[in-house]
Amino acid sequence: MDIRLRNNVHSLGEGDLTLILAHGYGCDQNMWRLLAPELQRRFRIVLFDYMGSGGSDLSQYDAERYATLDGYADDLIAVARAAGAGPLVLVGHSVSAMVGLIADQRAPGLFAAHVMIGPSPSYINRGDYVGGFERADIDELLTTLEGNYLGWAGDMAPVIMGAPDQPELTDELRNSFCRTDPQIAARFARATFLANNLADLPRLTAPALVLQSTDDFIAPVSVGEYTSRTVANGTLRLVENIGHCPHLSAPKACAREIEAFLGSLSLPKR
Repeated sequence: MDIRLRNNVHSLGEGDLTLILAHGYGCDQNMWRLLAPELQRRFRIVLFDYMGSGGSDLSQYDAERYATLDGYADDLIAVARAAGAGPLVLVGHSVSAMVGLIADQRAPGLFAAHVMIGPSPSYINRGDYVGGFERADIDELLTTLEGNYLGWAGDMAPVIMGAPDQPELTDELRNSFCRTDPQIAARFARATFLANNLADLPRLTAPALVLQSTDDFIAPVSVGEYTSRTVANGTLRLVENIGHCPHLSAPKACAREIEAFLGSLSLPKR
């Protein structure tokens, strides 16, 4: 099947750079609705839905393929190759930053740069690395999610979104969670929250912007600091924001940082 139909791919705008916007867990491409118009003024934008999310073709979902982030990385590579001639920049929110990391290793040179919004190479504390959660915390989260997904969505949406002065965004995230098939959501959650990509970080040689909220329960600033200094060519920028979704709650600030980062690079033109 054509990847553009399979993963509900859309493109917007024109520009010498193409930005592929990859959404986070429990979301779909609609989560870029506030940031995409800001970026569309200067760049070509490609939007898509991961398999099992949004307008993707659910008949193509395969539980074994998507048991780990590798299956999502293969889909991302296919979306990127269908996007046309480069240079391509991946803008990945949350788990998509790590999906992009895997994709970069599987298809070296495919992405000229990475923008990682709230990335976490491991949610679980491992040795000297502090991801923010113990394994028991993640096991409890997964047990709750698998036992009562809609209840989990209701409880976690305000924690993930933050943005206490914009309650409508919490409702939007909660509704996005609730549109996802619970079994698919549970498998994606295991792939997301149990992933360990710490060893992959130093292998990323393309320029990478780590864009981090100043107050993020899911991926604290210390994780952004670790990620930016461990990749080979990382830059950290903090956005004054509460929550894990600054592309929704602080889109203009995110756009400024992304444009400044890309403007500092010597990337080839199409």
